[in-house]
Amino acid sequence: MENGEKEMPETLDTTPVPDTQLPADPIQDVPPPPEDVPEPAEQMPLPDEPEAMPLDIPDQEPEVQPEPASEPEPTADPVDEPKEEGLFDELYNTLFSKSWPMWVGCILLSVFSITLFLIASPWGSSGGILNWGQNLFEMIGIDQSNSAPNGVTQLLDNRYAMLSIVMLIGAMGSALMAKEFAIRVAPKGELVKGFIGGSIMGIGAIIGMGCTIGNLYSGLPALSGGALVFVLGLFVGVFIAVKYILWEMEKFPNMSMGKSCTFLGANTKRTSLQPLAGIIVLAIGGSLAFLYNATSDMVLIGFILIGLMIGVVLQRSRFCVVRTMRETFLTGDSTPTAGLIAGILVGLLGFTVIKIMGIGSETSMVASNFWVPSIIGGIIFGFGMTIAGGCTVGSTWRAGEGHVKLWLSLVGLVMFLPLTAEYIKPAFMDMLTDDMKQKIFLPDYFDYGGGICLMILILLVWYLFAKWNDRTGKLTAL
Repeated sequence: MENGEKEMPETLDTTPVPDTQLPADPIQDVPPPPEDVPEPAEQMPLPDEPEAMPLDIPDQEPEVQPEPASEPEPTADPVDEPKEEGLFDELYNTLFSKSWPMWVGCILLSVFSITLFLIASPWGSSGGILNWGQNLFEMIGIDQSNSAPNGVTQLLDNRYAMLSIVMLIGAMGSALMAKEFAIRVAPKGELVKGFIGGSIMGIGAIIGMGCTIGNLYSGLPALSGGALVFVLGLFVGVFIAVKYILWEMEKFPNMSMGKSCTFLGANTKRTSLQPLAGIIVLAIGGSLAFLYNATSDMVLIGFILIGLMIGVVLQRSRFCVVRTMRETFLTGDSTPTAGLIAGILVGLLGFTVIKIMGIGSETSMVASNFWVPSIIGGIIFGFGMTIAGGCTVGSTWRAGEGHVKLWLSLVGLVMFLPLTAEYIKPAFMDMLTDDMKQKIFLPDYFDYGGGICLMILILLVWYLFAKWNDRTGKLTAL
């Protein structure tokens, strides 16, 4: 049989088993009782037991037997349920929990620049830092007769100087509100490059009669011919600087390496006193407007309040012309370029309306720098800002975040803007003929319609070039 079963016989064996083989019967083995034992007496019948009387028990609820206690179900670790955000918390998280897209920042900055133009003149940066240096040099007795032939304007009376101050304060307050402020000390080589880059920018801004704001972000919407040439110079300078940086990384890899450290950063994102400090810093920046007479100094008050907001937008959107141009030759990323062009187009629309309506000067932000000063100044400035890691406005708001490298860039700007204006620019301009340093306002040659169409065409070519390079990587080093 399969599976180990025993095979049963087909017929039963009926052969009688001998007695010796039978098992003992337990009853038969008991010995019989002796014969003289008397029979037991007949039992008398017992009286009938009385029937049990029913007890009169009041009705009771049936007793409910408790159910057996079940084992408690395992519970997960308690998790804090998200609390419903209040209006203030929702607003705070929207503004400061993460950085804004650069195109949002660029459009807001153009709106602020248009507002400044309605008040007096468009947004600028290097002129204000120049005034910082002029006041400093005048204080220590360095002659400023060439850079300020009519005398140095006091710091509190120069609207662009105050604009730059409150931009820095606004950026610091914004960084604190977002818990992003910290004193960041870069390696020694980077600190040196910060100062050198800022110094080179100071030379380029004076030679080219503007920086990336006056000659690009405000200069292009102002339909300045010199601004177009300056932007070409910027690309050349950035290209040279990128080549230098790659060469330095290959030949001297330790130059920009070394110990870096960070101080006073937010301990955690949840608990920090930085937002409270940010509110205080922004309040101090806004209170500077109370230094002026509300009737006679409305321009300065407007520049201070708008400059504070510009600083916040710069920090939250990470606005950076250096990144826009540098990435063209490093990674090819076209996103910053698209954002920058969007802002310029908004500025172009606003500036044109203001000029046509006669509210502002037609030649505001149009300098006598076409073509030699703008191309040379653009190349120098583009190289310097790439080495420093930020242009004039980029150095300003990053200094507000606590980057020591950009503090040194500002020091270089404060020193070399007035020095170049006093000792280098006069000799340089004397070397040029009149046709090398013209003041070109595009509508004077193409009327407003032609000038606007030309500027839009140039911006479109720039955008298509950036997208093509992003897609193909033809000019990228990485």
